[in-house]
Amino acid sequence: MAEKLDIQTRSDIELLVNTFYQKVEKDEIIRHFFIDVVKLDWSKHIPVMYDFWESILLDKHNYKGNPMPAHVSLNEKSPMKKEHFDRWIQLFSSTTDELFAGEKAELAKTRALSIATVMQIKLHKA
Repeated sequence: MAEKLDIQTRSDIELLVNTFYQKVEKDEIIRHFFIDVVKLDWSKHIPVMYDFWESILLDKHNYKGNPMPAHVSLNEKSPMKKEHFDRWIQLFSSTTDELFAGEKAELAKTRALSIATVMQIKLHKA
């Protein structure tokens, strides 16, 4: 088996994001948020996720936006619980591990956990 490389390019980001969301679309725990609640337009969402992760991992600064308002709205329609965030993190981390190894891959997993943690705190504050 070939040694896994680290995340280095936008193509790597695209592979990670595409593979992750293919899993999300099939996942019984969280897919309904994307398919039923939001009825996400994947052709618009996926390129934004490329920019988001490329900004975080490769310092490209091409993501312009704030993900919180969309997630607040989503949470109002269908509450996101700890098990949903845990599943998102598990899918993201396992996808990252499946495809890559190295500093940027570890950073991706750490940032995903941080994002999920902050989002949970902001969505569930009293």
